[in-house]
Amino acid sequence: MTIYIKQCNLEDLRKLQEISYETFYETFKDQNSPENMNAYLERAFNLKQLEKELSNISSQFFFVYFNNEVAGYLKVNTNDAQSEEMGDESLEIERIYIKSEFQKHGLGKCLLNKAMEIAMERNQKKIWLGVWEKNENAIAFYKKMGFVQTGAHSFYMGDEEQTDFIMTKILK
Repeated sequence: MTIYIKQCNLEDLRKLQEISYETFYETFKDQNSPENMNAYLERAFNLKQLEKELSNISSQFFFVYFNNEVAGYLKVNTNDAQSEEMGDESLEIERIYIKSEFQKHGLGKCLLNKAMEIAMERNQKKIWLGVWEKNENAIAFYKKMGFVQTGAHSFYMGDEEQTDFIMTKILK
């Protein structure tokens, strides 16, 4: 079993779009209407939007590979790329997704560790993320990894307002 992480660049745009659609759909299709899912997927993961995000110097994307196959990805933000005003000493994990067939192999932990490594290299004081209040598996995982709920914010899935818990981990 070979696991490695590679930073994405503009040449990875279509592969990033593909895994973004696939993992988001797998994760949330059962709890949301097809109309709201499609509206969100089209807005968040169209090529123009992903190209803009990949080109932002305050954001980074990474693929995690399992036996040479893209199994998931990570997006981290600093500075003004963060989706909430958290200050210059914070790093946001905006997206962390693993394809369902590759879950339970420690890949999420690998990506989380990568995010913490980046935060520490940049002397960030904390790392944070938003997670849907109904995503109990993810919440349990983040708690296990030392995150605590510090707030909440709205997330729009199509025209439906949902609540994301903000979870934070203070770095040493």
